[in-house]
Amino acid sequence: MKTKWLLISVIFFLFLASFLSFSPQAEAASSQFVTKGNTSSKVVALTFDDGADGTNVETILQTLSTYNVKATFFLTGAGTNHHPQKIKQIASKGHELGNHSYTHPDFTKLTSAQIKDELDRTEAIIQSTTGQSTKPIFRAPFGSVNSSVLTAVGNAGYTHTIHWNIDTVDWKGNSAADIRGRVLNNIVPGSIVLMHTGAGASGTPGALPGIITSLKDQGYQFVTVSDLLSGKPSSASGTYTVKAGDTLYSLARKYNTTVSKLVSENQLSNANVIRIGQVLKIPGQTTGSPPSGSKTYTVKAGDTLYSIARLNQTTVSELVSINQLSNPSLIRIGQVLVLPGGSTPPPAQTTYTVKTGDTLYSIALRYGTTVQKIAAANNLSNPSLIRVGQQLTIPNV
Repeated sequence: MKTKWLLISVIFFLFLASFLSFSPQAEAASSQFVTKGNTSSKVVALTFDDGADGTNVETILQTLSTYNVKATFFLTGAGTNHHPQKIKQIASKGHELGNHSYTHPDFTKLTSAQIKDELDRTEAIIQSTTGQSTKPIFRAPFGSVNSSVLTAVGNAGYTHTIHWNIDTVDWKGNSAADIRGRVLNNIVPGSIVLMHTGAGASGTPGALPGIITSLKDQGYQFVTVSDLLSGKPSSASGTYTVKAGDTLYSLARKYNTTVSKLVSENQLSNANVIRIGQVLKIPGQTTGSPPSGSKTYTVKAGDTLYSIARLNQTTVSELVSINQLSNPSLIRIGQVLVLPGGSTPPPAQTTYTVKTGDTLYSIALRYGTTVQKIAAANNLSNPSLIRVGQQLTIPNV
């Protein structure tokens, strides 16, 4: 009889332990599929896919440097292994890096585990070669994606899968004139242009100078993909179309120039009167420092303006105003935000990147804090729902 009750007790406690330890697992967010920027401003992102040989990298970099243009390069692990010095040059010139897989397979034919392996191996070799990360942007080999691919890519920490709206098909070896025409005949605000660095794209080096000069003549500015997604303006001279709520003062702050320079450049008789839809010339900008007395904050994965405002004891409206954000819902990882002067420094804290199997309870236990404190510090509406790759602020560690 005693043996029977002992067995029942053991089963009961095992069941209870299993029940109490259960918590929903971290859930991945699908990568967002992007074909162009959502903007009416004349901005364009030139992108280059680097494959196995990288034959034209140096020529392309020289042209971009000559015209003071920053571009985005989607790199393969195999290419980085083949020509690491060229990859280092791309990074050292200040261009943006994205992940383009290791062996360039069709991702729709891979398992989730294989996709993760391709992305992780590429990230590792690029990190070791350049010291920079490819996250959070990815471009699918052949542009081949489906919902399963986007989920797996998001699970690996890549929030955006970058496609294109202008395909130069330069890999076919078409002429410089044909490549140039494909770009200039299809350009629209927010365009993402696809080109390649390899020997097969023999017409690209010759087409690039004409593409850049023609688009600049049309008032276009060249930005990286991340800047295109965030709405950040280029540092080069160009034009700006006035939107509702704009003032010369806000535009001067956005472009690091002065009201008097904008008035002079555009021959305005009244600095207080500009109209929606008016196209203003933006004089050449110089890089400025944040306003005196202000602090800065670098956006991390999982951040929102609301969580940043709470963390730094300010308001969303103040952050929007001081940073001249056109879309408060769209901020990018790595973006540097100016905080209003006089902000109280945030409490001592650290960050943690969510891994497979994590729960808020297990993270709180690890750092000697509580689920409630982590949820509050990160503005989590549902403490049971966190995703792999999400970066959490750990308070009072």
